Amino acid sequence: MAVALRTQRELARWYKLIEHPVQTALINAVANGVRFPVVPAGRRSGKTERAKRFVAKQAMQNAGERYFIAAPTRDQVKKIYWADMKMLCLTSMASKSPSETELIIYLDNDTEVHMIGLDRPERIEGVLWTGGVIDEIADMKPDAWEANIRPALDTFNPTRPDYRAWCWLIGVPDGLNHYYDMAQYAESSNDPDWKVFHWKSSEILPAATIEAAKRQMSAKQYRQEYEATFEGATGRIYEDYDKSNHTNAAIQPHEQLMWMHDQNYTPLSSAIGVRRDNSLYLLDEIVLTSAVSKQSAVEFVEKFKDHKSREVLIYGDPAGQAGEKHGHASDYTDIEGVLRAHNWTFKRKVRAAHPAIKDRQNAVRAKICTADGKRSLFVNPVTAKWCDKGLATVQLQEGSTFQEDQKNKYQHITTAIGYCVDVEWPSIKRTETHTAHVPHMGR
Repeated sequence: MAVALRTQRELARWYKLIEHPVQTALINAVANGVRFPVVPAGRRSGKTERAKRFVAKQAMQNAGERYFIAAPTRDQVKKIYWADMKMLCLTSMASKSPSETELIIYLDNDTEVHMIGLDRPERIEGVLWTGGVIDEIADMKPDAWEANIRPALDTFNPTRPDYRAWCWLIGVPDGLNHYYDMAQYAESSNDPDWKVFHWKSSEILPAATIEAAKRQMSAKQYRQEYEATFEGATGRIYEDYDKSNHTNAAIQPHEQLMWMHDQNYTPLSSAIGVRRDNSLYLLDEIVLTSAVSKQSAVEFVEKFKDHKSREVLIYGDPAGQAGEKHGHASDYTDIEGVLRAHNWTFKRKVRAAHPAIKDRQNAVRAKICTADGKRSLFVNPVTAKWCDKGLATVQLQEGSTFQEDQKNKYQHITTAIGYCVDVEWPSIKRTETHTAHVPHMGR
Protein backbone atom coordinates (compact mmCIF):
# COMPACT_ATOMS: atom_id res chain seq x y z
CA MET A 1 0.00 0.00 0.00
CA ALA A 2 1.42 3.37 -1.07
CA VAL A 3 2.12 5.91 1.65
CA ALA A 4 0.41 9.25 1.09
CA LEU A 5 2.67 12.15 0.11
CA ARG A 6 1.76 14.10 3.25
CA THR A 7 2.61 11.13 5.44
CA GLN A 8 5.92 10.73 3.62
CA ARG A 9 6.75 14.33 4.44
CA GLU A 10 5.82 13.77 8.07
CA LEU A 11 8.05 10.72 8.28
CA ALA A 12 10.90 12.68 6.65
CA ARG A 13 10.59 15.22 9.49
CA TRP A 14 12.10 12.55 11.75
CA TYR A 15 15.58 13.16 10.36
CA LYS A 16 18.65 12.02 12.30
CA LEU A 17 19.98 14.36 15.00
CA ILE A 18 23.54 14.81 16.24
CA GLU A 19 24.06 12.57 19.23
CA HIS A 20 25.08 14.23 22.48
CA PRO A 21 25.45 12.47 25.86
CA VAL A 22 23.62 15.12 27.90
CA GLN A 23 20.74 15.16 25.43
CA THR A 24 20.58 11.36 25.63
CA ALA A 25 20.42 11.60 29.43
CA LEU A 26 17.66 14.20 29.12
CA ILE A 27 15.58 11.92 26.92
CA ASN A 28 15.84 9.20 29.59
CA ALA A 29 15.30 11.56 32.53
CA VAL A 30 11.56 11.04 33.03
CA ALA A 31 11.90 7.26 32.79
CA ASN A 32 14.63 7.50 35.43
CA GLY A 33 12.35 9.32 37.86
CA VAL A 34 13.20 12.99 37.19
CA ARG A 35 9.94 14.95 37.17
CA PHE A 36 11.45 18.33 36.41
CA PRO A 37 14.44 18.34 34.06
CA VAL A 38 15.81 21.90 33.97
CA VAL A 39 17.45 22.51 30.60
CA PRO A 40 19.45 25.75 30.31
CA ALA A 41 21.16 25.05 26.99
CA GLY A 42 22.74 27.15 24.27
CA ARG A 43 20.78 28.81 21.50
CA ARG A 44 20.07 26.65 18.42
CA SER A 45 21.61 23.59 20.07
CA GLY A 46 18.67 21.20 19.85
CA LYS A 47 16.80 21.57 23.14
CA THR A 48 13.52 22.57 21.47
CA GLU A 49 13.85 19.86 18.83
CA ARG A 50 14.47 17.26 21.52
CA ALA A 51 11.41 18.50 23.41
CA LYS A 52 9.22 18.26 20.31
CA ARG A 53 10.31 14.71 19.59
CA PHE A 54 10.05 13.54 23.17
CA VAL A 55 6.46 14.73 23.52
CA ALA A 56 5.51 13.35 20.09
CA LYS A 57 6.95 9.92 20.90
CA GLN A 58 5.28 9.84 24.31
CA ALA A 59 1.96 10.80 22.74
CA MET A 60 2.11 8.15 20.02
CA GLN A 61 3.29 5.39 22.37
CA ASN A 62 0.90 5.96 25.28
CA ALA A 63 -2.87 5.74 24.93
CA GLY A 64 -5.40 7.97 26.65
CA GLU A 65 -2.88 10.57 27.90
CA ARG A 66 -2.86 14.39 27.95
CA TYR A 67 0.38 16.22 27.13
CA PHE A 68 1.06 19.94 26.86
CA ILE A 69 3.65 22.21 25.33
CA ALA A 70 3.72 25.77 26.67
CA ALA A 71 5.50 29.05 25.96
CA PRO A 72 5.18 32.56 27.42
CA THR A 73 2.50 33.52 24.86
CA ARG A 74 0.07 31.69 22.61
CA ASP A 75 1.67 33.25 19.52
CA GLN A 76 5.08 31.93 20.61
CA VAL A 77 3.97 28.37 21.19
CA LYS A 78 2.10 28.35 17.89
CA LYS A 79 5.09 29.74 15.98
CA ILE A 80 7.69 27.50 17.59
CA TYR A 81 5.77 24.23 17.92
CA TRP A 82 2.45 23.91 16.13
CA ALA A 83 3.47 23.05 12.56
CA ASP A 84 6.28 20.75 13.66
CA MET A 85 4.18 18.90 16.22
CA LYS A 86 1.49 18.19 13.62
CA MET A 87 4.18 16.62 11.43
CA LEU A 88 6.02 14.75 14.18
CA CYS A 89 2.75 13.29 15.49
CA LEU A 90 1.91 12.01 11.97
CA THR A 91 -1.48 13.72 12.05
CA SER A 92 -2.18 12.78 8.42
CA MET A 93 -2.83 9.27 9.73
CA ALA A 94 -5.22 10.37 12.49
CA SER A 95 -8.98 10.09 12.11
CA LYS A 96 -9.61 13.50 13.70
CA SER A 97 -7.92 16.64 12.38
CA PRO A 98 -6.01 18.90 14.78
CA SER A 99 -7.94 21.89 16.14
CA GLU A 100 -6.43 25.01 14.59
CA THR A 101 -8.38 27.25 16.97
CA GLU A 102 -7.67 25.36 20.20
CA LEU A 103 -4.18 24.17 19.11
CA ILE A 104 -4.87 20.57 20.11
CA ILE A 105 -3.62 17.44 18.31
CA TYR A 106 -5.88 14.37 18.54
CA LEU A 107 -4.39 10.91 18.03
CA ASP A 108 -6.29 7.70 17.36
CA ASN A 109 -5.03 6.21 20.63
CA ASP A 110 -7.18 8.82 22.45
CA THR A 111 -4.10 10.86 23.43
CA GLU A 112 -4.10 14.65 23.03
CA VAL A 113 -1.27 17.18 22.76
CA HIS A 114 -2.19 20.75 23.74
CA MET A 115 -0.29 23.97 22.90
CA ILE A 116 -0.69 26.54 25.69
CA GLY A 117 0.20 30.22 25.97
CA LEU A 118 1.19 31.16 29.51
CA ASP A 119 0.38 34.84 29.07
CA ARG A 120 -2.74 33.54 30.85
CA PRO A 121 -1.22 30.90 33.16
CA GLU A 122 -4.64 29.66 34.24
CA ARG A 123 -4.93 28.00 30.81
CA ILE A 124 -2.87 25.11 32.17
CA GLU A 125 -5.32 24.39 34.98
CA GLY A 126 -8.24 21.96 34.95
CA VAL A 127 -6.64 19.03 33.11
CA LEU A 128 -5.07 15.91 34.58
CA TRP A 129 -1.80 16.15 32.70
CA THR A 130 0.55 13.29 31.96
CA GLY A 131 3.46 15.62 31.27
CA GLY A 132 4.70 18.46 29.14
CA VAL A 133 7.27 21.06 28.22
CA ILE A 134 7.62 24.76 29.01
CA ASP A 135 9.89 26.56 26.54
CA GLU A 136 11.45 30.03 26.90
CA ILE A 137 10.74 29.64 30.60
CA ALA A 138 12.97 32.58 31.54
CA ASP A 139 10.39 34.85 29.86
CA MET A 140 7.42 33.29 31.68
CA LYS A 141 5.62 35.31 34.34
CA PRO A 142 7.72 34.78 37.50
CA ASP A 143 4.85 33.72 39.74
CA ALA A 144 3.16 31.40 37.23
CA TRP A 145 5.09 28.31 38.35
CA GLU A 146 4.06 28.45 42.00
CA ALA A 147 0.57 29.90 41.43
CA ASN A 148 -0.66 27.89 38.45
CA ILE A 149 1.71 25.37 36.86
CA ARG A 150 3.04 23.36 39.80
CA PRO A 151 -0.44 22.99 41.37
CA ALA A 152 -1.77 21.75 38.01
CA LEU A 153 1.02 19.18 37.76
CA ASP A 154 0.44 18.06 41.37
CA THR A 155 -3.32 17.62 40.97
CA PHE A 156 -4.32 14.26 42.42
CA ASN A 157 -5.77 11.76 39.98
CA PRO A 158 -7.86 9.17 41.88
CA THR A 159 -7.60 6.72 38.98
CA ARG A 160 -3.77 6.89 39.14
CA PRO A 161 -3.02 7.74 42.78
CA ASP A 162 0.74 7.16 42.51
CA TYR A 163 1.32 9.09 39.29
CA ARG A 164 2.84 12.60 39.20
CA ALA A 165 3.01 14.64 36.00
CA TRP A 166 6.45 15.62 34.66
CA CYS A 167 7.58 18.80 32.94
CA TRP A 168 10.70 19.77 30.99
CA LEU A 169 11.75 23.35 31.85
CA ILE A 170 13.79 24.60 28.91
CA GLY A 171 15.19 27.85 27.61
CA VAL A 172 18.14 30.20 27.39
CA PRO A 173 19.03 31.95 30.69
CA ASP A 174 18.08 35.59 31.15
CA GLY A 175 19.74 37.04 34.21
CA LEU A 176 19.31 35.75 37.76
CA ASN A 177 15.54 35.42 37.67
CA HIS A 178 13.08 32.62 38.48
CA TYR A 179 14.73 30.30 35.93
CA TYR A 180 18.04 30.77 37.71
CA ASP A 181 16.32 29.87 40.99
CA MET A 182 14.97 26.68 39.42
CA ALA A 183 18.40 25.71 38.10
CA GLN A 184 20.04 26.44 41.44
CA TYR A 185 17.45 24.33 43.27
CA ALA A 186 17.89 21.47 40.81
CA GLU A 187 21.68 21.57 41.26
CA SER A 188 21.95 22.01 45.01
CA SER A 189 18.82 20.67 46.74
CA ASN A 190 19.42 16.93 46.31
CA ASP A 191 15.74 16.68 45.41
CA PRO A 192 15.48 13.58 43.17
CA ASP A 193 12.56 15.15 41.27
CA TRP A 194 14.86 17.84 39.89
CA LYS A 195 18.00 17.70 37.72
CA VAL A 196 19.92 20.12 35.46
CA PHE A 197 20.83 19.19 31.88
CA HIS A 198 23.22 21.75 30.39
CA TRP A 199 25.21 21.96 27.17
CA LYS A 200 26.77 24.70 25.06
CA SER A 201 25.91 25.59 21.48
CA SER A 202 29.54 24.96 20.51
CA GLU A 203 29.05 21.28 21.34
CA ILE A 204 26.42 21.00 18.58
CA LEU A 205 26.82 23.81 16.04
CA PRO A 206 29.58 24.12 13.42
CA ALA A 207 32.66 26.09 14.44
CA ALA A 208 31.96 28.68 11.72
CA THR A 209 28.54 29.42 13.24
CA ILE A 210 30.05 29.89 16.69
CA GLU A 211 32.77 32.19 15.37
CA ALA A 212 30.16 34.26 13.56
CA ALA A 213 28.17 34.63 16.77
CA LYS A 214 31.28 35.78 18.63
CA ARG A 215 31.86 38.44 15.97
CA GLN A 216 28.32 39.75 16.30
CA MET A 217 27.66 39.62 20.06
CA SER A 218 29.15 41.09 23.18
CA ALA A 219 30.94 38.66 25.48
CA LYS A 220 28.11 38.84 28.00
CA GLN A 221 25.37 38.17 25.45
CA TYR A 222 27.40 35.37 23.87
CA ARG A 223 27.91 33.64 27.23
CA GLN A 224 24.21 33.88 28.00
CA GLU A 225 22.88 32.91 24.57
CA TYR A 226 25.41 30.33 23.37
CA GLU A 227 26.97 28.99 26.56
CA ALA A 228 23.70 29.17 28.56
CA THR A 229 25.27 30.81 31.60
CA PHE A 230 23.20 32.77 34.08
CA GLU A 231 24.64 36.27 33.81
CA GLY A 232 24.08 38.51 36.80
CA ALA A 233 23.57 42.25 36.70
CA THR A 234 26.89 43.98 37.39
CA GLY A 235 25.64 47.55 37.72
CA ARG A 236 27.24 49.15 34.67
CA ILE A 237 25.19 48.44 31.56
CA TYR A 238 28.14 48.78 29.19
CA GLU A 239 30.76 47.10 31.35
CA ASP A 240 33.23 46.51 28.48
CA TYR A 241 33.40 50.20 27.56
CA ASP A 242 36.82 51.62 28.48
CA LYS A 243 39.71 53.69 27.11
CA SER A 244 40.13 51.20 24.28
CA ASN A 245 36.98 52.77 22.82
CA HIS A 246 38.47 56.29 22.91
CA THR A 247 39.65 58.15 19.81
CA ASN A 248 40.99 61.59 19.00
CA ALA A 249 39.38 61.51 15.57
CA ALA A 250 37.33 64.45 14.27
CA ILE A 251 34.50 64.70 11.76
CA GLN A 252 35.78 65.34 8.24
CA PRO A 253 33.89 67.78 5.96
CA HIS A 254 33.05 65.12 3.37
CA GLU A 255 31.58 62.56 5.82
CA GLN A 256 27.87 61.86 6.08
CA LEU A 257 26.60 62.73 9.54
CA MET A 258 24.58 60.35 11.70
CA TRP A 259 22.42 62.24 14.20
CA MET A 260 20.88 60.31 17.11
CA HIS A 261 18.07 61.59 19.33
CA ASP A 262 16.33 60.89 22.60
CA GLN A 263 13.47 63.36 22.89
CA ASN A 264 13.72 64.09 26.58
CA TYR A 265 12.85 67.63 27.70
CA THR A 266 15.90 68.09 29.90
CA PRO A 267 18.54 67.31 29.11
CA LEU A 268 17.60 67.15 25.42
CA SER A 269 20.42 64.91 24.24
CA SER A 270 21.63 63.98 20.78
CA ALA A 271 24.84 62.35 19.58
CA ILE A 272 26.51 62.97 16.24
CA GLY A 273 28.70 60.38 14.61
CA VAL A 274 30.05 59.01 11.34
CA ARG A 275 30.49 55.54 9.91
CA ARG A 276 34.00 54.49 8.98
CA ASP A 277 34.07 51.04 7.41
CA ASN A 278 31.88 49.06 9.80
CA SER A 279 32.65 51.20 12.85
CA LEU A 280 30.64 53.96 14.51
CA TYR A 281 32.60 57.04 15.59
CA LEU A 282 30.78 59.31 18.05
CA LEU A 283 32.58 62.62 17.59
CA ASP A 284 30.15 65.37 18.59
CA GLU A 285 26.91 65.98 20.47
CA ILE A 286 24.23 68.54 21.27
CA VAL A 287 22.94 68.65 24.85
CA LEU A 288 20.46 71.36 25.83
CA THR A 289 18.68 72.13 29.11
CA SER A 290 14.88 72.56 29.06
CA ALA A 291 14.68 72.54 25.27
CA VAL A 292 12.62 71.11 22.43
CA SER A 293 13.73 69.34 19.26
CA LYS A 294 13.46 72.40 17.04
CA GLN A 295 16.03 74.19 19.20
CA SER A 296 18.36 71.20 18.84
CA ALA A 297 18.01 71.48 15.05
CA VAL A 298 18.90 75.18 15.17
CA GLU A 299 22.06 74.26 17.08
CA PHE A 300 22.87 71.55 14.54
CA VAL A 301 22.64 73.74 11.44
CA GLU A 302 24.80 76.42 13.10
CA LYS A 303 27.40 73.91 14.30
CA PHE A 304 27.69 72.32 10.86
CA LYS A 305 27.01 75.33 8.62
CA ASP A 306 30.30 74.78 6.76
CA HIS A 307 30.02 70.99 6.49
CA LYS A 308 30.39 69.85 2.86
CA SER A 309 28.22 66.73 2.92
CA ARG A 310 24.70 68.09 3.21
CA GLU A 311 22.73 64.87 3.83
CA VAL A 312 22.22 63.70 7.41
CA LEU A 313 20.85 60.39 8.70
CA ILE A 314 18.39 60.84 11.57
CA TYR A 315 17.85 58.20 14.27
CA GLY A 316 15.93 58.27 17.50
CA ASP A 317 12.97 57.61 19.72
CA PRO A 318 9.93 56.26 17.81
CA ALA A 319 7.71 58.24 20.22
CA GLY A 320 9.01 61.39 18.55
CA GLN A 321 6.82 60.56 15.53
CA ALA A 322 3.61 60.90 17.55
CA GLY A 323 0.91 62.87 15.82
CA GLU A 324 2.11 62.36 12.26
CA LYS A 325 -0.62 59.85 11.42
CA HIS A 326 -3.15 62.62 11.95
CA GLY A 327 -1.22 65.23 10.02
CA HIS A 328 0.20 66.98 13.09
CA ALA A 329 3.74 68.20 13.57
CA SER A 330 6.15 65.98 15.48
CA ASP A 331 9.63 66.26 16.95
CA TYR A 332 11.02 64.92 13.69
CA THR A 333 9.02 67.16 11.36
CA ASP A 334 10.18 70.13 13.45
CA ILE A 335 13.79 69.01 13.03
CA GLU A 336 13.35 68.33 9.34
CA GLY A 337 11.74 71.71 8.78
CA VAL A 338 14.83 73.49 10.15
CA LEU A 339 17.15 71.26 8.12
CA ARG A 340 15.22 71.86 4.93
CA ALA A 341 15.28 75.63 5.48
CA HIS A 342 19.08 75.50 5.70
CA ASN A 343 19.69 73.45 2.54
CA TRP A 344 20.09 70.05 4.19
CA THR A 345 18.63 66.80 2.91
CA PHE A 346 17.98 63.93 5.26
CA LYS A 347 16.94 60.31 5.67
CA ARG A 348 14.88 59.49 8.71
CA LYS A 349 15.83 56.02 9.98
CA VAL A 350 13.51 55.63 12.94
CA ARG A 351 11.65 52.43 13.76
CA ALA A 352 7.87 52.37 13.85
CA ALA A 353 7.99 51.01 17.41
CA HIS A 354 10.51 50.92 20.24
CA PRO A 355 13.03 48.08 20.17
CA ALA A 356 13.13 45.90 23.25
CA ILE A 357 15.45 47.53 25.79
CA LYS A 358 17.56 44.36 26.02
CA ASP A 359 17.96 44.20 22.23
CA ARG A 360 19.04 47.84 22.08
CA GLN A 361 21.54 47.35 24.89
CA ASN A 362 22.94 44.14 23.40
CA ALA A 363 23.42 45.85 20.04
CA VAL A 364 25.48 48.62 21.69
CA ARG A 365 27.46 46.11 23.77
CA ALA A 366 28.43 44.23 20.61
CA LYS A 367 29.74 47.44 19.01
CA ILE A 368 31.70 48.29 22.16
CA CYS A 369 33.36 44.86 22.22
CA THR A 370 32.35 41.53 20.71
CA ALA A 371 32.93 38.15 22.29
CA ASP A 372 36.04 37.69 20.12
CA GLY A 373 37.50 41.02 21.30
CA LYS A 374 36.70 43.30 18.34
CA ARG A 375 35.74 46.93 19.05
CA SER A 376 33.81 48.97 16.50
CA LEU A 377 32.39 51.86 18.53
CA PHE A 378 34.69 54.77 19.30
CA VAL A 379 34.10 58.02 21.18
CA ASN A 380 36.08 61.25 21.26
CA PRO A 381 35.94 62.01 24.99
CA VAL A 382 36.80 65.68 24.37
CA THR A 383 34.22 66.55 21.71
CA ALA A 384 31.56 64.04 22.83
CA LYS A 385 31.85 64.20 26.61
CA TRP A 386 28.27 63.16 27.38
CA CYS A 387 28.55 60.11 25.10
CA ASP A 388 31.75 59.07 26.88
CA LYS A 389 30.37 59.71 30.34
CA GLY A 390 27.11 57.91 29.59
CA LEU A 391 28.66 54.75 28.18
CA ALA A 392 31.09 54.70 31.12
CA THR A 393 28.62 55.31 33.95
CA VAL A 394 25.00 54.47 33.11
CA GLN A 395 23.84 51.70 35.43
CA LEU A 396 20.93 49.38 35.89
CA GLN A 397 17.98 50.40 37.98
CA GLU A 398 18.23 48.74 41.36
CA GLY A 399 16.65 45.28 41.30
CA SER A 400 16.40 45.12 37.48
CA THR A 401 18.41 43.14 34.95
CA PHE A 402 17.81 45.59 32.10
CA GLN A 403 15.91 48.74 33.19
CA GLU A 404 18.14 51.80 33.06
CA ASP A 405 18.67 54.16 35.99
CA GLN A 406 16.57 57.17 35.06
CA LYS A 407 18.30 59.34 37.67
CA ASN A 408 21.52 59.37 35.64
CA LYS A 409 21.32 62.40 33.33
CA TYR A 410 23.65 60.72 30.83
CA GLN A 411 21.19 57.87 30.29
CA HIS A 412 19.33 59.79 27.59
CA ILE A 413 22.30 60.12 25.26
CA THR A 414 23.17 56.43 25.58
CA THR A 415 19.56 55.65 24.70
CA ALA A 416 19.92 57.87 21.61
CA ILE A 417 23.08 55.99 20.62
CA GLY A 418 21.19 52.73 21.09
CA TYR A 419 18.45 53.76 18.68
CA CYS A 420 21.06 54.26 15.96
CA VAL A 421 22.99 51.08 16.63
CA ASP A 422 19.77 49.06 16.80
CA VAL A 423 18.91 50.19 13.26
CA GLU A 424 22.36 49.91 11.65
CA TRP A 425 23.83 46.96 13.60
CA PRO A 426 20.92 45.14 15.30
CA SER A 427 21.67 42.29 17.68
CA ILE A 428 18.97 40.13 16.07
CA LYS A 429 17.25 40.04 12.67
CA ARG A 430 14.32 42.42 12.41
CA THR A 431 11.73 43.69 10.00
CA GLU A 432 12.73 46.47 7.64
CA THR A 433 13.20 49.92 9.18
CA HIS A 434 10.88 52.62 7.90
CA THR A 435 13.09 55.15 6.12
CA ALA A 436 11.97 58.51 4.81
CA HIS A 437 14.04 60.45 2.27
CA VAL A 438 12.89 64.01 1.90
CA PRO A 439 14.97 66.20 -0.43
CA HIS A 440 15.25 69.94 -0.05
CA MET A 441 12.49 71.68 -1.99
CA GLY A 442 13.55 73.00 -5.35
CA ARG A 443 16.68 70.91 -5.52
